[in-house]
Amino acid sequence: MKIEYKLKDHDNKARLGLLKTNYGEYETPMFMPVGTKATVKSLTPEELYEAHSGICLANTYHLWLRPGEDVIKHAGGLHRFMNYKRPILTDSGGFQVFSLAKNKKRDITEEGVHFKSHLDGTNLLLTPEKSIEIQNKLDSDIAMSFDECPPYPVSYEYMKKSVERTIRWAKRGKAVHNNENQALFGIVQGGEFTDLREYSCKETVKLDFDGYSIGGTSVGENKDVMYKMIEDGIRYLPTDKVRYLMGVGEPIDILEAVERGIDIFDCVLPTRIARHGQAFTRNGKINLNNAKFKEDFTPLDKECDCYTCRNFTRGYIRHLITSDEMLGGRLLSIHNIRFLIKLTEEIREAIKNKEFKNYKKEFIEKYTKEKA
Repeated sequence: MKIEYKLKDHDNKARLGLLKTNYGEYETPMFMPVGTKATVKSLTPEELYEAHSGICLANTYHLWLRPGEDVIKHAGGLHRFMNYKRPILTDSGGFQVFSLAKNKKRDITEEGVHFKSHLDGTNLLLTPEKSIEIQNKLDSDIAMSFDECPPYPVSYEYMKKSVERTIRWAKRGKAVHNNENQALFGIVQGGEFTDLREYSCKETVKLDFDGYSIGGTSVGENKDVMYKMIEDGIRYLPTDKVRYLMGVGEPIDILEAVERGIDIFDCVLPTRIARHGQAFTRNGKINLNNAKFKEDFTPLDKECDCYTCRNFTRGYIRHLITSDEMLGGRLLSIHNIRFLIKLTEEIREAIKNKEFKNYKKEFIEKYTKEKA
């Protein structure tokens, strides 16, 4: 089956939904850990299950280059290759082409994007058809359309041409998508321009995708602009399809996006900041490199139920981080991922009880009031 989405409840624009997949049913709003190269950095699938992870992401661009989509297909698909027994979403590879191409040199044509591999400088071409072909072979549960990811800011004229090209690419990708068990999501672009967001939404919805993503946010714009981008697009998306905000993982941003009607999120942030000794807490982010934590023998977050917080202290984790022990980053990654997943669990409960507005207000007040 492809995924099925059911809207179960709402609190104003905040939505409580249910995603049915071949690997179980999962409530939304949901935070999805990012497993770029078929692994969430340093964590096992079992550790993700314990964190209550549902959908996990993998990256089409990276897996295309190493080990190659044919290798993964021969292994039995991405689920068997990485031994993840829950749903998997693969992105289109578009963002990485624009962010990682060697020397940032690329040539965008109607055919696709010509660029050099960030690994060895090999000349490559990624087209809408190629992106979908790779994702079909990876056999993820959700595939993403190939889109252009414009930088911020750009001119209105550039963005208009980019949006029109992305819509043409979406049509081409959808035409060759042939995995009957795989959902295909469309991606809405348009930058900060209200009319282009509207146009992109309406034209993409006409193609009748299984779900929709709002792209082009969190690329350097300020928060007010980002929230406006979400509002400008989401009002034209159907209520009976899942809504995905790509690359957003700051707790306050998740709350603001849920309030505007977003269902699912992903971001590399929880593991990235973990590798630098940082952790989410109810009182804001903390940096374990700071000397004040040397003799702090309390959990990272007293309200957290993760493996790290049940078993280790800030002082011990600081020792690991400052000693360059890899366990430190692992323990912080476990905590940070669970923190965001638990946040979405609490958001779901608040929506059920028609208390989302109060929950959001109280969370943000505590998160920003003082540093832990």
